[in-house]
Amino acid sequence: MSIAWHEIRDHLMFSSSTLGFQNTFDALRRSSELLAHFADPAALLDTLNVGGRAPDEKNQLLVALVRVAQSDGETADCALTLMLLALWPGLDAVRRRSIWRRIGTGDEVASEILARASEAIRGLDLQRVNWIAATILRNIERDLIRTRQREDMRQRLRSETDPDEIPIDVEVLRADASPELLHRDLVRIVGTDADLVIRVAIDGFSQSEVATELGLSEAATRKRYQRATRRLRDALQEFR
Repeated sequence: MSIAWHEIRDHLMFSSSTLGFQNTFDALRRSSELLAHFADPAALLDTLNVGGRAPDEKNQLLVALVRVAQSDGETADCALTLMLLALWPGLDAVRRRSIWRRIGTGDEVASEILARASEAIRGLDLQRVNWIAATILRNIERDLIRTRQREDMRQRLRSETDPDEIPIDVEVLRADASPELLHRDLVRIVGTDADLVIRVAIDGFSQSEVATELGLSEAATRKRYQRATRRLRDALQEFR
């Protein structure tokens, strides 16, 4: 029997209210000067989700939690639970958009998001990340979109292409090609617009978002994307 998304949050909230969790939280407080000011998990979560702290101050609290979650101590699971609850509004927004995009069923999306969130928190490189919540949520959503697109590509290749007709050295046709190989082959085919194609077709960004990122006008971005995808289609036709 599946567990509803809201029931998962309720379970996390209940776990964070137990005496055992409070004892572990007290140990967590002793390990971090930033977290020492909070008497209990509820006070910390109120500050992160509702309180009037400045965004950079909240971000520093998240940094402190991630550091503990990545440790080997008894407080690691406690910090991970608090991180999930702190990120919950954002995770819920990702879940709703993912279901709208038909990435999977509600249960599949919920399970995937929780797994990816836990993995992202424990694997986050704090030396390279500035904004914790935004980075984790953006990466989870991108990965979900990318996984769906790759699965769609696999299905199209299975249904439309005879495997014997696919050249062995054409990595760009492989749905499971690594990002490095994919980028290499796209550069070979579409040149400097390879990153533009990846950002739109693989990472799921809109052309207007990529235009802002690349410092281009929307019209120029749209024209370059159309030209690049036309070259890609022509190249794929040659390989058939």
